[in-house]
Amino acid sequence: MTPHHDPVRRRIDLDSAEALRLLGSVSLGRIVFTRQALPTVRPVNHVLDGGDIVIRTHEGAALTAHAQEADGAGVVVAYEADVIDPDTHLGWSVVVTGYARLVTDPSELARIQTLLQPWVPFEGMDHAVRIRPELVAGVRLAGAAETAPAPG
Repeated sequence: MTPHHDPVRRRIDLDSAEALRLLGSVSLGRIVFTRQALPTVRPVNHVLDGGDIVIRTHEGAALTAHAQEADGAGVVVAYEADVIDPDTHLGWSVVVTGYARLVTDPSELARIQTLLQPWVPFEGMDHAVRIRPELVAGVRLAGAAETAPAPG
């Protein structure tokens, strides 16, 4: 019997700039927010805009209502996106924690609507939420031969 050896893998912590660059390279992620005092997760699509994460939402969405009720600082949310190969388990994951605010300026909202089309066709997707990153954590799951990216 031949012994089975798992490939050597490494975890490489990413700096904020590289983590946000990777997050901007994909269009789908998951937003985490509090609903009735419990964590809630929703898959959404996003775009990076001026260093912020922007998502589209609709009037009846729990996140829309939660963001509308927030004070000027916004509501605390987490946003996660990743690309991890299901066979090799190599790839990357980024988690951003920050404050989400409903976009209320009509001209900014119109501009966002041209930048980001909803990933699921849904009537009334005419709201947007802007997430200002406060904490950015990223990790690359790498094979033994990969090296850490050069600081950006």
